[in-house]
Amino acid sequence: MTAHGFALFDTTIGRCGIAWGARGISGVQLPEASEAKTRARLTQRYAQAREAALPAEVQRAIEAIAALLDGEPKDLCAVALDMDGIAEFDRRVYEAARAIPAGATLSYGELAARLGERALAREVGQALGRNPFPIIVPCHRVLAAGAKAGGFSANGGVATKLALLTIERARTSDAPTLFDEDPAFGFARKPKLRSRR
Repeated sequence: MTAHGFALFDTTIGRCGIAWGARGISGVQLPEASEAKTRARLTQRYAQAREAALPAEVQRAIEAIAALLDGEPKDLCAVALDMDGIAEFDRRVYEAARAIPAGATLSYGELAARLGERALAREVGQALGRNPFPIIVPCHRVLAAGAKAGGFSANGGVATKLALLTIERARTSDAPTLFDEDPAFGFARKPKLRSRR
């Protein structure tokens, strides 16, 4: 994939990056250990792209990503993605993953089944490991069997994945219980403050 421009932007999880071209967003970069490393990853992936002023549609995408990472249940399905050069199977996986709403999760097997390819759970995981659009294509919402976190290729690995799921108040068997549950509705509603003893 190619990109014409890129920019860094602030979120509650750190300074992220985004690259774009004529057809839409080419990639999203989650925070690295430093801003310089985040910028370096973007320039390595998109060698022709230059840091540039934001087109309006990219600005809207950034605002939606930042809001989602601040805990708002934003739907990013309308963000245009440039999938030129991405394998057909991976495209199908990404489109299916985009349908998972904030706060919900699926297993790799369940996502494969939605594609009519139940036996390809491992390949679904590999496609998500190559995902150039994290957050917009919410690969963090896809878990291993038994609601275990599975892998995550971004800086921080599984800890980053669990942090994203905690922001969205999604449940995994690996995450600590951070929220009280409302038994009438079965979803998290308010933070639980732990006493220090």
